[in-house]
Amino acid sequence: MPDRRALVTGALAAGMLAALPPAARAATGQAPAAPAQPVPGLTIAPEFYPIVMRVKRSFVPGSIHVLSSQHFLYFIAKPGWAVRYGVAVGKAELVYRGQAVVGRKVEWPSWKPTPEMIERNPAAYAKYAEGMPGGPNNPLGARALYLFQNGHDTAIRIHGTTEPNSIGRSVSNGCIRMVNSHVVDLYDRVALGAPVMVY
Repeated sequence: MPDRRALVTGALAAGMLAALPPAARAATGQAPAAPAQPVPGLTIAPEFYPIVMRVKRSFVPGSIHVLSSQHFLYFIAKPGWAVRYGVAVGKAELVYRGQAVVGRKVEWPSWKPTPEMIERNPAAYAKYAEGMPGGPNNPLGARALYLFQNGHDTAIRIHGTTEPNSIGRSVSNGCIRMVNSHVVDLYDRVALGAPVMVY
């Protein structure tokens, strides 16, 4: 399995690309980038908007790789090409690392805090112990990819957020947050069973 060093080295060696114009995308044949236009009210750094970039051809198309320390998620669109998105990840002691697969995909998912979240911060989470229906005010945002290991739900999600300006920071309870419009784009690309590596 390619490791984090290979991903970073491959991406940088091949050259990070700005979002390519449609003619260039058609010429190279790689998957188109997600819309990179500014989102109203969003103040994240420009590098956290989606771009298409080169990576090593050894990465499996359809797979997801998350570099937690850099706050980037890479979706391998085809051999040698990835779409890179900015993300928010877990606080230092809560960062999830490991291998998983996308075991479930949900549009406007419901949410229920884990017992550990309630224990860590009852003032914030106890009132939601019975769960919250999906919708614009739900912390999981517009879409969620549920990560499974050996057929079991890890409780880790790649999901949208009601706090888009947290992208580029380590602030979550372990899940991987994305801007809603960005996670919708990723959701439409990713297949059930897709492998996920979080470094």
